[in-house]
Amino acid sequence: MPLWKIHGDGRTVAPDAVVRPDERLNWPATIAIGVQHVVAMFGATFLVPILTGFPVPTTLLFSGVGTLLFLLVTRNKLPSYLGSSFAFIAPVTAATAANASGASDGMGAALAGIVAVGVLLAIVGVVVHTAGVKWVDRFLPPVLAGTIVALIGFNLAGAAHQNFAAAPVTATFTLAITILFAVVFRGFLGRISIFLGVIAGYIFAAFRGELDFSKVDEAAWVGLPTFHLPDFASSGTWATMAMFLPVVLVLIAENVGHVRGVATMVEDPKINEHTGRALIADGISTTLAGFFGGSGTTTYGENIGVMASTRVYSTAAYWVAGITAILLSMSPKFGEIINSVPAGVLGGITTALYGLIGVIGVKIWVDNKVDFSRPVNQYTAAVALIMAVGGYAIVGENGFELGGIVIATVAAIVIYHGGNAIARLRRTGADDPKPLAGVGAPGGDPA
Repeated sequence: MPLWKIHGDGRTVAPDAVVRPDERLNWPATIAIGVQHVVAMFGATFLVPILTGFPVPTTLLFSGVGTLLFLLVTRNKLPSYLGSSFAFIAPVTAATAANASGASDGMGAALAGIVAVGVLLAIVGVVVHTAGVKWVDRFLPPVLAGTIVALIGFNLAGAAHQNFAAAPVTATFTLAITILFAVVFRGFLGRISIFLGVIAGYIFAAFRGELDFSKVDEAAWVGLPTFHLPDFASSGTWATMAMFLPVVLVLIAENVGHVRGVATMVEDPKINEHTGRALIADGISTTLAGFFGGSGTTTYGENIGVMASTRVYSTAAYWVAGITAILLSMSPKFGEIINSVPAGVLGGITTALYGLIGVIGVKIWVDNKVDFSRPVNQYTAAVALIMAVGGYAIVGENGFELGGIVIATVAAIVIYHGGNAIARLRRTGADDPKPLAGVGAPGGDPA
């Protein structure tokens, strides 16, 4: 593992320069930037366990541990923070909802699904590291990548409405102030508008008497996070796991996009050679989190924003960020404060957040100039999105169920690749005629 070289005088970055991954500023500056990365990731990372019912400290712990593992696996050459992926929210929510009806054991089944995603992602990473990334581009072209990301976000519309209806006044205020922050602030503050919106909504809810601090008072200041184990034995687990498999495609797109984004900003195409290692690292991190009760992880677009604004791509800052997240996870009281965010605040935030996940998918279409005059592209997106929004499901015996995300993802893949094959064979002109360009960066999770 290479040591970091001091960049320039260690204090400043010249206007036409960047601090490369194998460089660093002096340690006070590096620590400050590392803490800034924690602030950037925190707004999205802590929302995932709140929305899914997972323990916040446990998620923070494996977010920090995952980041350190990522740096080790990529040989300290690829700067990235691994935060909680929003792509897991829909299948985890479905798994825990199934628990209420007795079809699965809830968190145990959800953790089994997270483990399955992590293992599969690591396997894909090994293949990419060995065979290259071109086959990913061909299997997951922009129209498919955008559709899958979009349908995962739009599938959560019902969950957002349920929280919104619990306290519509607080939810409306939270939604409005979040949008206001996004359009008023520039730079870093604009990127963390969701985080700021949660804080403002929380204060508003406090004035309305909607907060419950009973568990906060009971929690200790220092202690280990709560750990949970996956359940592979229950009859409903394997059916539940199927809902998680489409998430692999999203994580592939996010990781590939992250690597390409960093390579472009640092102007070093050799960074793209670490794509396979990035997938392996995220796979290991997600697997480890799933085995002990944490949320699945992904590379974070918010932290790319911090790197772009500071022009510091040093992996040393991410070691600081990972260690800081681990230290934060050791306070149960801090976790209970996060868990005290009321439903109205969550309703306002998720109304925007889940929609933003969907819009990220649309952005992939726009950035890659997807041709929607072609019937194959039209039907790929149209059918999959309606299935996801409508909550289509296939219910079998013994609690077996395939939800909207699974059905919509399979439909999109079959329509695109099957439709293209038939259209090209028949020469009808209904296919997607463009070269299969690389998948654009989904932007990690929305800032």
